[in-house]
Amino acid sequence: MATFLYKLGRLAFRRRHFVALIWVALLTLAGVGAASAPTPGSTSFSIPGTEAQKAFDLLEERFPGMSADGATARVVFKAPEGEKMTDAEHKATVEKAVSELSDGSEVESVADPYQANAVSEDGTVAYAQVRYDVSGMELEDSTKDALEQAAADARDTGLTVEIGGDALQAVPHTGTGEIIGIAVAAVVLVITFGSLLAAGLPLLTAIIGVGIGVSSITALASTLDLGSTTSILASMIGLAVGIDYALFIVSRYRAELAEGREREEAAGRAVGTAGSAVVFAGLTVVIALVGLSVVNIPMLTKMGIAAAGTVAIAVLIALTMIPALLGYAGRKVRPAGEKSKLLGGGRTPKQPGKANMGTRWASFVVRRPVAVLLLGVIGLGAAAVPAASLELGLPDDGSQPTSTTQRRAYDLLSEGFGPGFNGPLMVVVDAKGSEDATGVFDDVSEKMGGLEGVVTATPAAPNKAGDTATITVIPDSKPSSTITEDLVHAMRDTGADIQADTGAEVLVTGTTAMNIDISQKLNDALVPYLILVVGLAFLLLIVVFRSILVPLKAALGFLLSVMAALGAVVAVFQWGWLSGLMGVEETGPIMSMMPIFMVGVVFGLAMDYEVFLVTRMREAYIHGEQPGQAVVTGFKYGARVVTAAAVIMMAVFSGFIGSSDSMVKMIGFGLAIAVLFDAFVVRMAIVPAVLALLGRKAWWLPKWLDRVMPNVDVEGEGLRALSDRDADRDDDKELVRA
Repeated sequence: MATFLYKLGRLAFRRRHFVALIWVALLTLAGVGAASAPTPGSTSFSIPGTEAQKAFDLLEERFPGMSADGATARVVFKAPEGEKMTDAEHKATVEKAVSELSDGSEVESVADPYQANAVSEDGTVAYAQVRYDVSGMELEDSTKDALEQAAADARDTGLTVEIGGDALQAVPHTGTGEIIGIAVAAVVLVITFGSLLAAGLPLLTAIIGVGIGVSSITALASTLDLGSTTSILASMIGLAVGIDYALFIVSRYRAELAEGREREEAAGRAVGTAGSAVVFAGLTVVIALVGLSVVNIPMLTKMGIAAAGTVAIAVLIALTMIPALLGYAGRKVRPAGEKSKLLGGGRTPKQPGKANMGTRWASFVVRRPVAVLLLGVIGLGAAAVPAASLELGLPDDGSQPTSTTQRRAYDLLSEGFGPGFNGPLMVVVDAKGSEDATGVFDDVSEKMGGLEGVVTATPAAPNKAGDTATITVIPDSKPSSTITEDLVHAMRDTGADIQADTGAEVLVTGTTAMNIDISQKLNDALVPYLILVVGLAFLLLIVVFRSILVPLKAALGFLLSVMAALGAVVAVFQWGWLSGLMGVEETGPIMSMMPIFMVGVVFGLAMDYEVFLVTRMREAYIHGEQPGQAVVTGFKYGARVVTAAAVIMMAVFSGFIGSSDSMVKMIGFGLAIAVLFDAFVVRMAIVPAVLALLGRKAWWLPKWLDRVMPNVDVEGEGLRALSDRDADRDDDKELVRA
């Protein structure tokens, strides 16, 4: 591995024009594809194997004109204080609004509040439901403008008018936070390298990699049914790892220059050593992201694969584009310890015998391993405590900021019709083959309406064939509550009893039921996913480190950091701690996919730091150093760079906290805090403490396993042998000349 990458690095350095041309051409091609591609809509959200999805599929088959996946809008009207929506003046205003809402090629139907019994008992609130034949993301701007204009016209008459539903759904934006994250990364790189040019290389290559990845996703979005959040996730992870991978190779290049090597040789050795770590670190991230497909939720699978593709591009760019750019930079990228003239110039004088911060910290940990280990474990354990009260759910309009019209419409409907009105449940009855379908429909409606926690169950609405019907059930609790979840289970139990008696299939669906099914599916998939991803990465790390205990320690440390990160997410987004600082206007359940998503992404990123830091320790150990001294040596050369990489990754992820989308905001915060815990507590404290306690046992591997395993040579031992052969040839030439 090291020898191959060494040759690749030298080739890219020599043929830099060709390498740069290839990457520029790929970026141009992806950009043209993205620019010419149709605007992506919202991804079709399906959950195979769940009752809610089965009901949706049945609706599409038996109610072909229903457009179950089409966008909906609820235009909610509230009368001024002391007046009612049944007053003639307000009634005329609403009917005029309904007429306006009915216009438009994408409108399927509009329900008049006075004909659909959509006026609250006290007469103060009414709503008109608009159905469209396309999804919210696919609605034309003119359709959305017409919806907002109709509401504005009604509002001008003195009514309070708000719009709920997904018709006003928009592509989430990240605001200026992402730019701030990149700016912080640039500052950290300048401080780390002491050179503006050297700092700019990782940023440039990371942006090129993300540009290719995101443009490719945009170009293929319509073809592959990719959602709007897919590219945001890919850019978030691709930018972070792209900067980090380039950072490690540039740092090693400068270290090789400091040892007196020629620039082409230094580039080859940097790619051969640090590049090997980049390859395996990237592999762990790709495994973790692609492994999300085991959950069998298409949207999550597509997000994971798209992000994994961006990570793969980041690895390839680091291995080829970085040495090519180093060739262009020439002497402007200086050896380690030497600063750019723009930053003060000259070589930084080294004080004899003075150790750097990484060396001093590692020496302290090696002397006090038990105390450091206990402090780290107890600290992460305390941070993980809130995770015990984790509540899962999916965001709805009730989790939107109070400044949005969707949230205000949600509150008005709760006020007028009860909290459960925002999360109606739909019962689909398949009575095909039944002798008395109408009797079955009436029986289902009666039994569902009699359940505890149900406000009302509407009469059955059969299809044209008369073999299938829908029944709307309104609970008396809000959609995200556990009471509503218990009601869904009770309804399904009742449906199973009816099916046993009559043979008619009774299915419960709707957004609320779908959310419950998603949460259950994700919970069921978490353990198999952990086994698959951690197991594969464990085997990979055994090959990399040629050790059993080091990969085991890496996996256990990851579990500590991810549990602590989940605890922090619960404390902020569910409990409301520091919610104002994070811009969280509304607390509530944690997004259902957050735990499994964090497990996947954080595991991959955690292994990055493990590989970069511990490979340097193993390199020192196999070159003859004692175990404790090898730990110190690893920190001497790796701590500064790993610290910079972690700060950069935290800055990039933190930039997404400013997103308008609650899911993106939560993911950005979760990943940033997870990197903080994993890099600075687990990898910088717990890892050296454990290695110091294990001593030589840390690098133990059964002899039979050592014989059968491939030697990937991450430490670059093959390069040392290659250097010795080159030195022998040079000596022979000198003797011949003599």
